Amino acid sequence: MKYELEQFHRDIPDDELLADLRRVAQQLGKDQVTFREYNKEGRFTASTIAERFGSWNAALDKAELQRTINRNISDEDLFENLVEVWTALGHQPRSRDLRPGPSRFSWNTYAYRFKSWRKALAAFVQWANEGELRPVPDVIAKKAGRKTPRNINWRLRALVLMRDGARCRMCGAVPGDGVRLHVDHVKPWSKGGETVLENLQVLCNICNIGKGDVEPV
Repeated sequence: MKYELEQFHRDIPDDELLADLRRVAQQLGKDQVTFREYNKEGRFTASTIAERFGSWNAALDKAELQRTINRNISDEDLFENLVEVWTALGHQPRSRDLRPGPSRFSWNTYAYRFKSWRKALAAFVQWANEGELRPVPDVIAKKAGRKTPRNINWRLRALVLMRDGARCRMCGAVPGDGVRLHVDHVKPWSKGGETVLENLQVLCNICNIGKGDVEPV
């Protein structure tokens, strides 16, 4: 088996990236190109282009192509993505944080759906608050005689992150300290703890591993 070093794209000129974006559009016979289409047909990666120009739509603007907006994305998918970005950053996402890598969607997608980024955040908070007290039916939970499933849904994750300030409640660490944040049961589910806001907390991966299934004193 022969190993080859992948091409380093950081030094590729902007004009070359944009030319390849236009080439893919022409090949597809369209005036726009989606992230997925470019990854399939392009010489580089969509992430490389999006990062170079600040966003995928900004690159399309530079290439004089039409912007792409996926209108089939559900509100729940958009909100779940915000929870993922919030967890990774350790703070409420700003529009500039929604770049390829941390986020699956651009801030433009949110602004288009909800009329502005601020209104998107307001809708997100409402979504989290309205769904928190509605446990999802769970066969395993029912067999165990439990009221709530072990799995922590996205709404609860959002509420716990907002309440705890996306900071580990044991050591105070945030993602900028080089840790990952988890949402953990205070009283383990395996020992009778329910999956409710009052029994959940933000822990960093280090504290969560150290805690294990130990019950609070």
